[in-house]
Amino acid sequence: MFKASDVAKKMVITVRPDTPIYDAIRLMANRNLTALPVVDAELDLVGVLSEKDVLRLLYETVDRAEQTVADYMSANVASLDVNATLIDLCDQLIDSSARVMPLTENGRLCAIASRSDLIQGILRVKGQAI
Repeated sequence: MFKASDVAKKMVITVRPDTPIYDAIRLMANRNLTALPVVDAELDLVGVLSEKDVLRLLYETVDRAEQTVADYMSANVASLDVNATLIDLCDQLIDSSARVMPLTENGRLCAIASRSDLIQGILRVKGQAI
């Protein structure tokens, strides 16, 4: 059976909570990322900064240069164990508004899977690979 890790990206671009918010936004824009996992020094997942989180900046009337990722990230994010099945991943991505799902091993971020990664996985599972 295919696992979530079979479709996930192992090279994950991350930020820390103390990363300046505009640095994180530039990274998202330059890399065409829909979300950035937020990790601590031990690579424990502490949150996710999504496009939706970033959109809140438009409503702010005061622009403070000292704002960080921690000011905008979603701290209570779902994640899956790296050994979860593709069905588990699909269930999570269907049931949430998240476009990506962090995969962890012993609480540490090790991969990330997006809806588009899962779609490509479905083609492989169904014998219809690109």
